[in-house]
Amino acid sequence: MAGVRSLLVLLVLQSSCWGFRSPLSVFKRFKETTRSFSDECLGTTRPVIPIDSSDFALDIRMPGVTPKQSDTYFCMSMRLPTDEEAFVIDFKPRASMDTVHHMLLFGCNMPSSTGSYWFCDEGTCIDKSNILYAWARNAPPTRLPKGVGFRVGGETGSKYFVLQVHYGDISAFRDNHKDCSGVSLHLTRLPQPLIAGMYLMMSVDTVIPAGEKVVNSDISCQYKKYPMHVFAYRVHTHRLGKVVSGYRVRDEQWTLIGRQSPQLPQAFYPVEQPVDVSFGDILAARCVFTGEGRTEATHIGGTSSDEMCNLYIMYYMEAKHAVSFMTCTQNVAPDMFRTIPPEANIPIPVQPDMVMMHGHHKGKIETESKDKTSLLQQPKREDVLEQDFHVEEALDWPGVYLLPGQVSGVALDPKNNLVIFHRGDHVWDGNSFDSKFVYQQRGLGPIEEDTILVIDPNNATVLQSSGKNLFYLPHGLSIDKDGNYWVTDVALHQVFKLDPHSKKGPLLILGRSMQPGSDQNHFCQPTDVAVDPDTGTIFVSDGYCNSRIVQFSPSGKFLTQWGEESSGINPKPGQFSVPHSLALVPHLGQLCVADRENGRIQCFKTDTKEFVQEIKHASFGRNVFAISYVSGLLFAVNGKPYFGDQEPVQGFVMNFSNGEIIDVFKPVRKHFDMPHDIAASEDGAVYVGDAHTNTVWKFTSAEKMEHRSVKKAGIEAQDIKEPEEVVDTKMENNPASSELQKIQEKQKLIHEPNSGVPVVLITTLLVIPVVGLLAIAVFIQWKKSRAFGDSEHKLEASSGRVLGKLRGKGSGGLNLGNFFASRKGYSRKGFDRLSTEGSDQEKDEDDGSESEEEYSAPLPAPTTSS
Repeated sequence: MAGVRSLLVLLVLQSSCWGFRSPLSVFKRFKETTRSFSDECLGTTRPVIPIDSSDFALDIRMPGVTPKQSDTYFCMSMRLPTDEEAFVIDFKPRASMDTVHHMLLFGCNMPSSTGSYWFCDEGTCIDKSNILYAWARNAPPTRLPKGVGFRVGGETGSKYFVLQVHYGDISAFRDNHKDCSGVSLHLTRLPQPLIAGMYLMMSVDTVIPAGEKVVNSDISCQYKKYPMHVFAYRVHTHRLGKVVSGYRVRDEQWTLIGRQSPQLPQAFYPVEQPVDVSFGDILAARCVFTGEGRTEATHIGGTSSDEMCNLYIMYYMEAKHAVSFMTCTQNVAPDMFRTIPPEANIPIPVQPDMVMMHGHHKGKIETESKDKTSLLQQPKREDVLEQDFHVEEALDWPGVYLLPGQVSGVALDPKNNLVIFHRGDHVWDGNSFDSKFVYQQRGLGPIEEDTILVIDPNNATVLQSSGKNLFYLPHGLSIDKDGNYWVTDVALHQVFKLDPHSKKGPLLILGRSMQPGSDQNHFCQPTDVAVDPDTGTIFVSDGYCNSRIVQFSPSGKFLTQWGEESSGINPKPGQFSVPHSLALVPHLGQLCVADRENGRIQCFKTDTKEFVQEIKHASFGRNVFAISYVSGLLFAVNGKPYFGDQEPVQGFVMNFSNGEIIDVFKPVRKHFDMPHDIAASEDGAVYVGDAHTNTVWKFTSAEKMEHRSVKKAGIEAQDIKEPEEVVDTKMENNPASSELQKIQEKQKLIHEPNSGVPVVLITTLLVIPVVGLLAIAVFIQWKKSRAFGDSEHKLEASSGRVLGKLRGKGSGGLNLGNFFASRKGYSRKGFDRLSTEGSDQEKDEDDGSESEEEYSAPLPAPTTSS
């Protein structure tokens, strides 16, 4: 044992050097210890994703599992990649009810197993566990209020996350495919003033008689802690549940916390009014069931024939008094329920096509409800689901690490590949032009690397590159229906038409090289091009020093122009202050212009040039940099706020018909600084290029982001993303040019920053952790055998407490299997899987550098948070 102790001391000393220093260092360490995923789960092999100096994301997924029987519970764990205190501030589910019944995320200090995954019969945690998150029935993401976070790490917080996934009906696994469902977390090291927690109200002794029309299950407990502030709630029952309601009772007055149908997506819904709970208050909940259609009595349990009555209350408390998890399983005031508000007894009507049944859908789940009024008495839909159209960053997309030069343009070719236009080693700064807009750095020569990159939209592999020795300061990029590139160069004051497959030079050049002007043959820093797919007509936005739109024939003959410089604080239609980006709406015959410095979008008829509409919102701030149109939606990005302004830099999704904003979005990895261009595709993907961070982000619609199994019975398989290691291999084997090798080398700087370390040192550093881990494994096994005895012994509850430590398998947290097994009349089947939620799997009855010109706003003062 002396040897084991010395190894543990060595490991502890070494672990002090593993404390969190930066997300990049965390990523480098975890890249060496990443779990081995199935090939069918490519794209989920980077569990730790750096965001900035204080924030990082964790992608917690099942490592490619295939359940063999219904009501299977699988668990897996992930250690928090920092010993310092951190805070979970966002959850995003990556699962579908087509394959997953529900998921629970626990926090604890020692998981029940060290394997990549295990049957939850073994429990979740050896020590006490706290529920951090719960998901079921295709519930949307949970968003925490600003300044609120779940505390993990440090001296008091959980060191491990344990994910439990319940696979109810396994009919979708007939083809034996692998499942990688899970949840993504956003964490920050910045201290949060308010700490989040979970209060679980759960019935343990409800019996629903067969055929009984209405059965109530009541729960109540007196609150005896420091004040907590409720901000969200979630209900859970199985098929027989009709409505679940939760209240705070103070001085015999009932205050609603939340009321919802458990047959709707089981999200954490925001409370309609803030509810504070103080010492002495009573928390009460009622679940309403029906026994109609059943031939036997239904009990609380975890199998398909059982029921559950759960109300999850998400709250926050002041950090100094925070308690992370509390439960209530009693009914201390049954007589009080005689005065419960009548609404608690009224089922919430639900459209048949909104009822979700695991493994079987009654109709199709609508993401855009056509009849919102029929969902009576439920929280406002826009506050809960936000499903009209919502985009989120694709965290598995490695394109953010391409590291090109200043990204000035992005577009999609006819094959839906992403095309990037960047400035290489050239930058636009205060020395680039004189007062007459003549380029002053001509002596640098043209950019010597390829400035146009064709990128695979799935894995960010560079497929092709071109544009070497052609440009000085690239700006706009668009692609016509034939796949030709149309680009602008603000230093050359020219527009170019390029064949991507030809090396013979431009097909068409408009403007005079290095000659700014405002007549029919000259431009002055032109910004963008749009080509009408029906007529071939060319529109050029011109530009930084002209305020006009110029129209040319397909052969490049000048046709007309319109627009003038803005005057005053209320510019008129047709006046521009830097027309910066163009978007065609072909079926309506309209051309829309991002009127950058006026902070608005103007649309005109392409035939008559008649003004049609202006789209302007306070949330745009003072700038609109770029726009893109697809399928009735208009996408836009604004600019960094002026000093003192409040509007953040972000992306927007708008309904083109009325101009209303239906969604806003920001990246998780890095931050927008100068989002310069945006491109949207028909499949819901959105790409944003930033000229200051030299970054391109990919966003996808929330519906597509919801993780589904790679293959499901009767359902089209999800596109499989390739991991970055595959990307690197492809680039080595198929370099399109020397420029690809340069980009590859840049990527390697991110992934292999210590490649110059001597081999002996690397070997030594790798061996020490391995020996340490072996020592821990031996120590844990010895400790378990000493403390708990034979692992095959039956579980026994110590001190009889529901939440007390349990001996043997699954000794931590809330083991419903043992609790219910001790109660008369209840089936133990299915409860060996530790869970607070059972299966509602039931078959249907009838069915088996800064830029002076690029950014004119003064830079804001540095801030400590984004």
